[in-house]
Amino acid sequence: MEIITIILVGLVALEHFYFLILEMFLWTTPKGIKTFGLKSKAYAEETKVLAANQGLYNGFLTAGLIWSIVLKNNEITIFFLSCVIIAGIYGAYSTKKIRLFYVQAVPAILALLLVVFS
Repeated sequence: MEIITIILVGLVALEHFYFLILEMFLWTTPKGIKTFGLKSKAYAEETKVLAANQGLYNGFLTAGLIWSIVLKNNEITIFFLSCVIIAGIYGAYSTKKIRLFYVQAVPAILALLLVVFS
């Protein structure tokens, strides 16, 4: 992998590690509530187990992307970036928040293009 590709894949991994932190540990804090546009602290408390589960999946995406960088394996990178892209598309569709697409899927799409065409 070229250095620019590694940096971009690393940034996608870092972004998903940040999502893990937000969803698993900061969901019920003012930062988590604001970031995800939650209705209230009570709603955050009611949904914190579901959010922690989402965070765990973001951790798996992070681990997979880091693993692909360490192994320098484009096939693994393509798989995990594709997972991120699908999650970003579905997240934007299901929440009706197009911003989610730009934050999650677009960096992964750019990284995927670099992996495939470099």
